[in-house]
Amino acid sequence: MEILEAERIILRSLTLDDAEKVEEYASDYEVAKTTLNIPHPYPKGSARSFIENVLEAEKEGKTATYAIVRKEDSSLIGLVGIRPVAEHKRAELGYWVGKPFWGKGYGTEASKLIIKYGFEVLKLNRIYALAFTDNPGSWRIMEKCGMKHEGILRNHVMKENKPVDLTYYSILRDEYSSH
Repeated sequence: MEILEAERIILRSLTLDDAEKVEEYASDYEVAKTTLNIPHPYPKGSARSFIENVLEAEKEGKTATYAIVRKEDSSLIGLVGIRPVAEHKRAELGYWVGKPFWGKGYGTEASKLIIKYGFEVLKLNRIYALAFTDNPGSWRIMEKCGMKHEGILRNHVMKENKPVDLTYYSILRDEYSSH
């Protein structure tokens, strides 16, 4: 995967060397409660197998998942990725940032880079993202990236054995081009 660069961050491929930091941030309940796929408590040592699974899925073209790295100190601060569905020219955007880095614009910067990659490199027509309705930090990122709110998926997923609503956003190629 190519390295993507913005003002304050670099997006690069995940490596097994990232497992310790991924596990540290994913183990924080405040991070886990904002995502569908990070369990809490986070199983000790499972970041390594998570990264191995991501790298295998990338080889199969199922995902492009990047480490979000701060330029100033080369530290990993989160993950951002895109899961393309080639025949429909669309992809789902997903991201999380370690709690110490919340509210600093890193998630927005990383998401904008991935959206650019999706439209300019992958030649997608549509990129969408979902967030829990009680996670305004996440859907604010979507809005700052030019995504439009399409609606609420009521009781769409189960989180901690409870039905949860998701808010749904997307951006189309022609909307991205008009930025």
